[in-house]
Amino acid sequence: MCMVIFAPLFAIFAFATCGGYSGQLRVSVDCINKSDSNLSIGINFAYPFRLNRVDFDVPMCEGRRQERLYLIGDFSSSAEFFVTIAVFSFLYSLLATVVYIFFQNKYRENNRGPFIDFIVTVVFSFVWLVSSSAWAKGLSDVKTATDPDEVVLLMSACKVQTNKCSSVYGPRWSGLNTSVVFGYLNFVLWAGNIWFVFKETGWHKGGAARYPASSSEKQTTAFNQQVYNQGSFDQSGAAFTGTGDFAQSEYSQVGNYASSGPVSYTNQ
Repeated sequence: MCMVIFAPLFAIFAFATCGGYSGQLRVSVDCINKSDSNLSIGINFAYPFRLNRVDFDVPMCEGRRQERLYLIGDFSSSAEFFVTIAVFSFLYSLLATVVYIFFQNKYRENNRGPFIDFIVTVVFSFVWLVSSSAWAKGLSDVKTATDPDEVVLLMSACKVQTNKCSSVYGPRWSGLNTSVVFGYLNFVLWAGNIWFVFKETGWHKGGAARYPASSSEKQTTAFNQQVYNQGSFDQSGAAFTGTGDFAQSEYSQVGNYASSGPVSYTNQ
């Protein structure tokens, strides 16, 4: 039930916070000639973070001349992989919810549904871990590439000591940090669901069916042993009784012989 409720929500939060992100940073270039200065240079970037395609114009502090620069790095592979896994996870969670609710009999037929569900759950657990780790590393690189203090080092005007370059403000990372957190939460959710899906498969049912059979066999063996012991005891008792009767019969014969006294013969 937790899987049905939380998996679609966690997947939505993961790809929404990453795929819908857009950020901005601002830097300033203060030239000796104030007319050449630009104290608010805005640089915008967004998902999928192909920063090497993000351009911006900055003054060169040489009259009205400007230069066009680009940010460094292409981090689209890790970001797109993360969002793709989140989207497919969301779609499969919806499909699984519909099957659990409306097609329960078909799901359990021949154990095919639980087997497929188990394999898919294991796969999603693995790819969530991989994609979240890859995106966490990619996000760290994005933060470095868009650090205003690093961006000003790309400007030729900032290499001249008489010019002053500084950062106005940097991007806000709360949304992307949240996406990484939800990525790992999705991994925990899917990995924890492996056991519950495994219990629905024939592997678990087959193992559980063997233990009652063994207990039944033990009970049958114990009962037979008890019957055998009881039978042996009855036979021994009968034999003992028979021996006692034989002794009593023999004793009676001797007693009768003794009570009859001596036999006298008269010569007639």
